[in-house]
Amino acid sequence: MTENSALKHYLATRRSIPAYQMREPGPKKAELEEILRLASRVPDHGKLAPWRFVVYRGAERARIGEELLALRLAVEPGLSAELIDVERTRFTRAPTVVAVVSKAGPHVKIPEWEQVMSAGALCLNLLFAANAMGYVANWLTEWFAFDERAYPLLGIHPGERVAGFIHIGSTDFPVVERPRPDIAETVTWVGEAE
Repeated sequence: MTENSALKHYLATRRSIPAYQMREPGPKKAELEEILRLASRVPDHGKLAPWRFVVYRGAERARIGEELLALRLAVEPGLSAELIDVERTRFTRAPTVVAVVSKAGPHVKIPEWEQVMSAGALCLNLLFAANAMGYVANWLTEWFAFDERAYPLLGIHPGERVAGFIHIGSTDFPVVERPRPDIAETVTWVGEAE
């Protein structure tokens, strides 16, 4: 298979694996550093790097889950046992979780929207890079990505926003295709097609 056809095949079959289907091993530190370097090669008008990573590994993931559970119980004290377990395991489903944090803000030349889109591109590139290193990955947000009460716990600074939490690990589950949109329903052609 040529390099171009291998890339085309990857794009045609790429699939996120649910975080709850992930297991060890996750990437070692050197592998993760390479994944992050590869992921950082995204469109970035003005070379601002209007984003950053926060990496969650080891026992800290369980501690964060307990604190997220406490935040959720403060507003929803009647959570079921099942939802309590979901909250408690938010960061332990995968061996590694990486937050992509948008630092987008006003700039004299670069629209904030372009900076936000760069963070979104970084999330997708992070999935691609994890797959290229032999791992499965999933891009999630969930409630705490939008709840600033959780930001100090997650290492998110004032004025920043979470573009996504990328869960990275291994799996024994088969990759199952899901329905995809029909191109005829998602494309508007302007001008004559060849």
